[in-house]
Amino acid sequence: MSAKANARLIAMAAAARRHRRLQAWLPWIVIFGTFGLWELVVHVFGIVPFILPAPSDIMEAAVKWWKPLLDDSLQTLFTTLVGFGLAVVAGLVLGVAIGSSTLIYKGLYPLLIAFNSIPKVAVVPVLIVWFGIGVWPAIITAFLISFFPILVNVATGIATVEPELRDVLRALGARPIDIIRKVGLPRAMPYFFASLKIAITVAFVGSIIAESVAPNAGIGRLMMVASSRFDVPLVFAGLITTGLMGIMLYWVAEWIERRTTGWATRSTEGSNFTPGG
Repeated sequence: MSAKANARLIAMAAAARRHRRLQAWLPWIVIFGTFGLWELVVHVFGIVPFILPAPSDIMEAAVKWWKPLLDDSLQTLFTTLVGFGLAVVAGLVLGVAIGSSTLIYKGLYPLLIAFNSIPKVAVVPVLIVWFGIGVWPAIITAFLISFFPILVNVATGIATVEPELRDVLRALGARPIDIIRKVGLPRAMPYFFASLKIAITVAFVGSIIAESVAPNAGIGRLMMVASSRFDVPLVFAGLITTGLMGIMLYWVAEWIERRTTGWATRSTEGSNFTPGG
């Protein structure tokens, strides 16, 4: 190998390392840059905390009320994870059934679409009548709002197995359950994990909606109480805490995805874009 080619390879490796470092630091740069710009805008234009609190005011409120904020955030995290876990199980089972059977698809899909079109905030009062004020309305609302994306993506992954491939596998003696287990489910995994990253974030919406309508515990209740006292910095502290929990769970889902379906995503080496990351 010539010296010129060797130098070119070294330069390419150095550029790849710089690119990886930039990818690692870019989210933090954007986050701190956004909060810095927010702080600057509030002070330059003299915006009062009642309208838009500065990040420093939000941090002060979070430190002052850290114990209620921690307790309520853990409650919201618990209800969200339980509802999300139920949605994963139900979405997988029904998604496999709908994706592998035209009869089940024709029978259930219209009903599921109609139910998903109902605003979940309208369902919460009914859930309160049935289950009372407590964790169950929040758990069920988180389940309802995160169930449909998982169902649709799993069903799509199962249904996109090529008919020719199904015919070949049947000719080789494979049973329908074998086709689903060995071909359909692996094919559906990228769709499944893509839906998880959507569902886990919207599950928080369901929990907080229920906690706001039926205040017992949770971030939704905390923000309602803070709003009634016109404590807008504490409201924003609750919003930011919810966002941080959503980011944390999104990263967990992405970490699992990279270690189970890494074959379905392109490497970051020499590429400026990686699906799901």
